Amino acid sequence: MGVFQPRGGFDWFIGKVNILFASTEVTPFAKTGGLADVSGSLPKALSGISCQVKVIMPFYKSVKAMGMRLTPFSVGEFNFLKYKEGDIEYIFVSNDGYYERDNLYSEPHGDYPDNYLRFSYFSRSIASYATGSDFKPDVINCNDWQTGLVPLYLKIKNKNIKTLFTIHNIGYQGLFKKDAFDEIGIPRKFYTVDGIEYYGKVSFLKAGIVYSSAISTVSKGYKREIMTPEFGCGMDGILRTRGSDVYGILNGVDYSEWDPEKDKHIAESYNSDRIEKKAECKKDLVKSVNMPAETLKRPLIGVISRLAEQKGIDLIVEAAEEIIKLGASIIILGTGDEKYNSLCSGIASQHPGYISSHITFDNALAHKIEAGCDMFIMPSRYEPCGLNQLYSLKYGTLPIVRATGGLDDTIVDLSSDKDGGNGIKFRNATKNDMLDAVSRAIELYKDKSEWQKILKRIMKQDFSWKTSAFQYKKLYESLL
Repeated sequence: MGVFQPRGGFDWFIGKVNILFASTEVTPFAKTGGLADVSGSLPKALSGISCQVKVIMPFYKSVKAMGMRLTPFSVGEFNFLKYKEGDIEYIFVSNDGYYERDNLYSEPHGDYPDNYLRFSYFSRSIASYATGSDFKPDVINCNDWQTGLVPLYLKIKNKNIKTLFTIHNIGYQGLFKKDAFDEIGIPRKFYTVDGIEYYGKVSFLKAGIVYSSAISTVSKGYKREIMTPEFGCGMDGILRTRGSDVYGILNGVDYSEWDPEKDKHIAESYNSDRIEKKAECKKDLVKSVNMPAETLKRPLIGVISRLAEQKGIDLIVEAAEEIIKLGASIIILGTGDEKYNSLCSGIASQHPGYISSHITFDNALAHKIEAGCDMFIMPSRYEPCGLNQLYSLKYGTLPIVRATGGLDDTIVDLSSDKDGGNGIKFRNATKNDMLDAVSRAIELYKDKSEWQKILKRIMKQDFSWKTSAFQYKKLYESLL
């Protein structure tokens, strides 16, 4: 993992830093993807290294359903609720008209049409809380396009609070019609090519890039990629103009949540010294999803993903029959685009007993898959960081990944480094390249002695938040 060095180097240390961490999804309150995992675990890691962290997010229907004892308060025109757990105080932005909905961002037929209002309101509430409450943040860490207007609202208020804008996936840009501009409370002078105008539309993501104090993304590889036309999704030129202010810090793993030695969702606890217990987890998984007992004799490949083209789900669908012929079975868990939901359900019905598909979000099943599968595949067309490959290492489940972004940063191919490798990697997002990688993994699996040796070694690798949280704190300090 690369080490971020702020201006002045590691010896420069300010001490306690007040951080307001702004995100639209945070585990365990609301989740659609990896952003929630990061927003749930990074603040905890920061609080352990002399940071006072408060997390601010919308008060969704899912949060309300948890029935927590919350304390209401107001700042200006905005209503909030607060809840303390451990060292972290969570601030929920209350507005039933915007957040009392079944989903976070969209319905099955598409995004909520008023998302520009929902998240401009969220961004204004963040700026209001930061400038009007008793808590005085040194830095606001904004995450993804839904918080991209925060730095601009602070500029309009003439408030000099430093902001770090973290891009988790540049493919999601918060693009809205030009007419939306007049409804989000921003003066006309900011609707320019140097401001938040983007090809005749309004871009919340661009606002975050242009007006934040610094920009980070979730791996060094993804930082390099988004500066290029191929992966920058049209924002590469804007990012290059801020090149010296862009940083890549790899996401970490919350091992209090993802560790087979203390995982309460799996049938047997195990570690690298008791790896034989992993077989009991495979039995439990196979039984849980009603796959035939014969599956225990075959390598079982796990997929936990948002079902979308970005994730290479189409490659898995196209290659499913050939993967079965290679001798493996597949279990899929996730939700996403209706097209891929249907395709994944379809291949399961076409290959009963060999493919098990679960179009839902199920945290307990996700843990069972990590523990019970032999391999885990991530054929992403781009992947800012990826977390499941890191979970898989800890669970002794060999990652098969495409060499992009954080997957390329964290996985070393066993073919090129037999003693230091920790997975199987392929270069091109094609069915044939992916099948070649799967075939190599299955060949390794046949040598049980060598397979166990590899798994024991990769389970000892440490991708905890400790190093990454330290890098975040140093970046916050450099802004001050």
